[in-house]
Amino acid sequence: MSVRQEIAELVYAAAKAAQSAGEIPPAVLPEPSVERPARPEHGDYASSLPLRLSRAARANPIAIAEAISKRMPRHAALGEVSVAPPGFVNIRLADAWLADQVNAIIAAGADYASSDLGRGRRVQIEFVSANPTGPLHVGNGRWASIGDSLARVLAAAGYGVEREYLVNDAGTQALIFADTVLARYRQLFGHEAEIPANGYPGEYVIDLAREIKDEHGDRFLDATETPAELKRISIEKMIARIRADMTAIGVNYDVWFYESSLYEESDTYKVAMDRLRQKGAVVEKEGAVWLASSALGEDKDNVLIRSNGAPTYFASDVAYHYDKLIKRGFDQVIDIWGADHQGHVSRVKTAVQALGVEDGRLEIIIGQLVSLRRGDELGRFSKRAGNLVTLREIVDDIGADACRFFFLQRSADAQMEFDVDLAKQQSSENPVYYVQYAHARIAGILTQAAERGISFEQADLNLLRHEAELTLVRKMLLLPELVESIAENHEPHHLPHYALDLATTFHDFYEKCRVLNDEEPALRAARLRLAAAAKVVLARSLQLMGMTAPERM
Repeated sequence: MSVRQEIAELVYAAAKAAQSAGEIPPAVLPEPSVERPARPEHGDYASSLPLRLSRAARANPIAIAEAISKRMPRHAALGEVSVAPPGFVNIRLADAWLADQVNAIIAAGADYASSDLGRGRRVQIEFVSANPTGPLHVGNGRWASIGDSLARVLAAAGYGVEREYLVNDAGTQALIFADTVLARYRQLFGHEAEIPANGYPGEYVIDLAREIKDEHGDRFLDATETPAELKRISIEKMIARIRADMTAIGVNYDVWFYESSLYEESDTYKVAMDRLRQKGAVVEKEGAVWLASSALGEDKDNVLIRSNGAPTYFASDVAYHYDKLIKRGFDQVIDIWGADHQGHVSRVKTAVQALGVEDGRLEIIIGQLVSLRRGDELGRFSKRAGNLVTLREIVDDIGADACRFFFLQRSADAQMEFDVDLAKQQSSENPVYYVQYAHARIAGILTQAAERGISFEQADLNLLRHEAELTLVRKMLLLPELVESIAENHEPHHLPHYALDLATTFHDFYEKCRVLNDEEPALRAARLRLAAAAKVVLARSLQLMGMTAPERM
């Protein structure tokens, strides 16, 4: 549990006690949320409960705040508790308790900021899921970073998390891709063959066709149309490339779900369509089967099954979400889609509603575009993959850590400009370097202490009284709150900003307080222990972003 949550419970207990004593008129108490004041002089936390209670209780909020303040339970974390107009209870944490948290952080180690907030609820996050028809691009890298970091945070908050990649191997694009591969394959044997007008022109298709030629010879040369086996081989080879790209950026999926399985193995598609019929959610007109979306609040109905009996892409989506939310029974499903799927959100949610799934179990996050900048040049093209910059190119150029940090810096719904030159700098101007250098700096300090035989396992933490020392502890205590907040709001873009603030706070502490101070051994031990705690929190912050915590740089 975070400190903020503990303080909120203390405020609620005080309000209940004041009511029992007749100091606050009887009324239903609102949730005792606490916030961080905009101005530090107002304390570490502030509760607006008196303001929210005053109308129902028909009492002056200042009087309510004073009653709560007097009834605050004894707790080691509480320092000064005061009242401020128009009706806030301000709380300042006790210095001695703050200093003692250093030991608690070190004891928690890699599990610091973990909680049981999720209580094991099963959450599936499906992200990237690009068609297996070409290399992943930089936008896919953004969804990968957001999805994987969100999964890490949810796992830390006590949720059972599964990462899933949907392989779209049953749609029109997969067929067109296979037709393109066959054309390139024939060309390698000297045959005249044109790629489809809406095919895939990138050189990666030629590379793929060459692999197939080397492995299978002329096996597919006489085919009058693209063989199913060639399509399967082509898709699997692209999936192998996508897996490698995801591994390169530090993402490992629990499940690779093939769209074709909805039709071939479990017949989930038919079961989902039957369920919609049973619930009276489909209509037949113009020879096709439609979801009666207009009856559920949409502007128009949506085609599920074409007049020729073929399912639409929308029908596949309906069956897929039936599989996730009903068949596999995830408590919550989070889809992360690109901006080009914005118009698809409402009808999918409508279909899920029609299936009988409770509201709120499906969340769809729409990610906006990424543009690359190199110096004064905005964007560039890749000869290997057509008109796109591949994810692998950018990872190979600047490294996975820089990619993940920069991709996470903006909220998913904001367009972002990725400064490649800045990401490669080894200076304090580069936030990735700055944060990782803070961790490496601490590692160096602790190594020096070990080499000199200085022990800090036992330290008098009450000696940590300098403002920079206590400010560093306060900053470290924010991480559990941040994890809880991200787990609830699904906004992992706050992580890099926190890590940068923490690194800045540590550097400030190090400049103001001599750590390896031979003149005051007791204070030196306390500060070394504080530095060790900061190393734990920095490493945990980096881990939640899927980044490494270097010991030296």
